Amino acid sequence: MAAVVARDRQAIAARLAQDILEGWYVNLGIGLPTLVAGQVPAGREVVFHSENGVRGMGPPPPAGAESPWLINAGKQPVTLLPGGAFVHHADSFAMIRGGHLDLCVLGAYEVAENGDLANWAKSPDDTAPAVGGAMDLAVGARRLWVAMEHTTKDGRPRLVRRCSPPLTAAGSVRRVYTDLAVLEITPRGFVVLEMVPGLTIEALAARTGAAVHPVTPDLQSPGSGAFGASPQLGQAQQRQGHHGGAANAGGDLGEGHQ
Repeated sequence: MAAVVARDRQAIAARLAQDILEGWYVNLGIGLPTLVAGQVPAGREVVFHSENGVRGMGPPPPAGAESPWLINAGKQPVTLLPGGAFVHHADSFAMIRGGHLDLCVLGAYEVAENGDLANWAKSPDDTAPAVGGAMDLAVGARRLWVAMEHTTKDGRPRLVRRCSPPLTAAGSVRRVYTDLAVLEITPRGFVVLEMVPGLTIEALAARTGAAVHPVTPDLQSPGSGAFGASPQLGQAQQRQGHHGGAANAGGDLGEGHQ
């Protein structure tokens, strides 16, 4: 059996970036999701939004070129792409809560098989000690994807049947990108769209705290890895649309966990 090589954080971000469609408005959470901005395929226009009021956010600047006045929601230096703009904080959240974001990418402590998201903690010593704008982002964006490691450093599953930490949002996550796999959240639970080379579904299941299911004909893996360019996947995403009900009233990432 071939050796299994897990993706590093940059590779997780690059894999997720392949699936972002041309012209999408996207909000990136703090930590791992911020890496996605630098991994979008060349020639594909994606407009990145930061809840502190940046529209058209670019990748981090070169060392020495940082501006203290141009930062993302995680207080990291960023750049502004041609055509970008600054907006009032209230207008930024109007975009989030009004359902104008095509995608939000968040990190998480845990994701449950029903799409529940837990990405903040009650401890004041934690990097995400309050739920913050993540609660708006998780329900206001048209799609919520999570980028995270599959297990904790001591090997405990982070994809689970039910979340243990306090929830950020219920039933909001649609897809998870980890260092081992890409999984869609469906009424059946976690459906495996893709795994890193050499990994079997049995080995993935052993690292997951909930059942994992092979892909079905209605969610075919394109094979090339570029899900976002797949017409079948695009149609499926359009069918999902908003999460329904109160889902149209909020949504972006921000203070949530890496």
